Amino acid sequence: MNRLMKKALIFTLLTLMAWVGTASAKRLSVAVDKANVRSGPGTNHETLWSVGKYYPVDIIKKSGNWYRVRDFEGDIGWIHRRLLKEIRAVIVKSNIVNVRERPGTGFKVLFQAEKGVSFKVLKRKKRWLKVRHADGDAGWIYKPLVWGY
Repeated sequence: MNRLMKKALIFTLLTLMAWVGTASAKRLSVAVDKANVRSGPGTNHETLWSVGKYYPVDIIKKSGNWYRVRDFEGDIGWIHRRLLKEIRAVIVKSNIVNVRERPGTGFKVLFQAEKGVSFKVLKRKKRWLKVRHADGDAGWIYKPLVWGY
C-alpha cells in the first residue's frame, strides 16, 4: 500500500469513528420545570444557563451522577442525571415556527413558537410531529424546523 493510500485509509477511518461517536450519542430531555446547565459536574460549578422542561440534549460524557451534554446549538455544559429522562422531545431551531391544528400547511395556525422553545413529541405523521409544550399548548409542527426526537 503506498503512502497516499495509507493516508486516505486513515482519514476515512477517523471520519467514520467520529461519525459513529456522534450518531450513537444518547439523547435525553429535561424532565423538571427548570434545570441548571453548569460549567462542571457539581453544584459548586457556575451555572452557565438554565433550561425548561422537555429541553433535549445529547449526552457526550458521564462523571458520577452528572452528564456532560450538548444542545441544539452545540453549546456544552453539565446537568445532574436525575433532571433528565428518556422523553421524545424537540426544540425549535428556526426563528419562528407555526404550530398548527393538524399536520399540513393548509391547516389553521394555533400559535407560534420562537427559537429555543421545547416540546414533548406525542405523535408523528410523515414529516409532521404532534407536540405539547410544558404549559399544555399542543399542535402540529413541521419536523425540519426542530431539533431532537
